[in-house]
Amino acid sequence: MLSEFKEHLAVNFPFFKESKLLVAVSGGVDSVVLVHLLKQLNYDVAIAHCNFGLRGEESDGDEKFIRSYASYNAINIFVTHFDTKTFAIDNKLSIQVAARQLRYIWFQELLEENSLDYLLTAHHLDDNIETFLINFSRGTGIEGLTGIPQRNGNIIRPLLPFTRENIERYASENSISWREDSSNASDKYLRNRLRHNIIPEIKELNPSFTDSFIQTINNLQQSASLVHDAAIVMYQQIVSEKEGQKHIDIGQLKRLPNFKAYLYQWLNPFGFTSWDDIYALVDAQSGKQIFSANYRLLKDRTVLILEPLKPSDRKVYEISEGLSQINESLIIKLELVDKISSESTKNVVFVNNNLIKFPLFVRKWKEGDYFCPTGMNGQKKKVSKFFKDEKMTLSEKEDTWILTSGNEIIWIIGRRADDRFKIRNTTDTILKIELL
Repeated sequence: MLSEFKEHLAVNFPFFKESKLLVAVSGGVDSVVLVHLLKQLNYDVAIAHCNFGLRGEESDGDEKFIRSYASYNAINIFVTHFDTKTFAIDNKLSIQVAARQLRYIWFQELLEENSLDYLLTAHHLDDNIETFLINFSRGTGIEGLTGIPQRNGNIIRPLLPFTRENIERYASENSISWREDSSNASDKYLRNRLRHNIIPEIKELNPSFTDSFIQTINNLQQSASLVHDAAIVMYQQIVSEKEGQKHIDIGQLKRLPNFKAYLYQWLNPFGFTSWDDIYALVDAQSGKQIFSANYRLLKDRTVLILEPLKPSDRKVYEISEGLSQINESLIIKLELVDKISSESTKNVVFVNNNLIKFPLFVRKWKEGDYFCPTGMNGQKKKVSKFFKDEKMTLSEKEDTWILTSGNEIIWIIGRRADDRFKIRNTTDTILKIELL
C-alpha cells in the first residue's frame, strides 16, 4: 500500500512535499495509518485531536493514546476538548452535526494560527460508498451522488482510493496499534447499519462492486461537471445582478424545457430546501417569497429576486423594565406619565402599564402574527391582512417593527396600537411609548 499511496500523492498532490500538513486523528485505524504513511514518506506532519467528551473514559483513553503516539514518533500535536452535547442543544443540532461543526471550525483556526497549509482527513473508499448510499436513500441531486470530494479548498482526503480492508491489512503488516471506537459496533446509526449489513450483502451479490462503484462515481462526476457548465451558460443569459440582488427573468426561464433543474443548480448553494415551493413560486402571485437561513427568494412580477437577508430581519431587541430608551435600528423611548397628552400621533401610543409584562421585545413581523387593532372592539386581525388593507408596499411591510409583551402585540410601531393594552377608566399607571 505504501508504494501505491506514494504514487497517488505524486500524481494528485505533488505540492505536499513543500507543505505543512495537519492530520485529523481520532485514534482509529484509518487516521493512524494515514499519519504512518505520511511519516514513512518524510512529509511535514502535525496531528489534531478532538475530545468530544461523548464516551467518558473511552474518549479520554483515545486522547491519551494519541498523545503517547505523537510523543513516541516526535510529532507535534494539538488537542482540544468540546462540550458537544451543550453545543448541540444550544444550536438545535444532532450530536453528529454538532461535532462536525465544532471540529472543522477548530481545524481552520489551527491552520491559520500555526501557518499550516492543508488539513488531511482519513476518509477512505468505504466511507465514500456509505455516504453515497445515505444520500441516495434520503433523496438528492447529482451532487449528492458524486461522493466525497478528494479536495475541498484546503481540506484533502488522500486515502479515498483505498478500502478499509487495504488500510487494516497495512496496519497489521506494520504492527500499528489503534483505538477502536465502541460506537462503531452499534447499529443505532444509519452509517453503521449500511456498513455492517447492507454493503456486505451488495458485495456478496457483486464481488466486483468496489470497482463498479469507482467507475460509477467517475461517470457521475463527469456528468455533474457538464450540468455545472450548462448552468453557468444559462445563468449568464437569464440572470442579472443589481445592487447585491440576483434577478431571474421568469419569461426566459420558462422557455427552458428543464427550468426546475436550472433553478436547483442556481439556488442550492444559498441553502434553500423547499424545492416544490420554489418551483411553484414561478407561477405564484407577485409578493410571494421563500426564505433560507440567510437568503430570500421573492416573486416580483416578471422576475424572481434573490437577496441576502438584512441583519435586522432576524434581530430581536429586548427592553428591560426601567430602561427608558433603546437605540439600534430605531429609537424608542418609554416614559411613565400621569395622563394622555394631545401629542398622540402615529409615532406615540399610551398604554396601560399594569398590563405590560417585561421584558418587552421589538422585532419584525412574521407569518401568523395577529393583534386586536384599536377601533375594532377587540376583534382579532392577522397582521398580514392589516398590511393588505392598509395597502402597504412590500418595502413598507419589511421596514415595519412590532412591539410585544410576551406573545401579545402592543403596537405595530408607527401604524396601530393593540386594543388590549389601551387606557381605560380603571387604569392608574400610564406608559407612554414614543418612536423618535
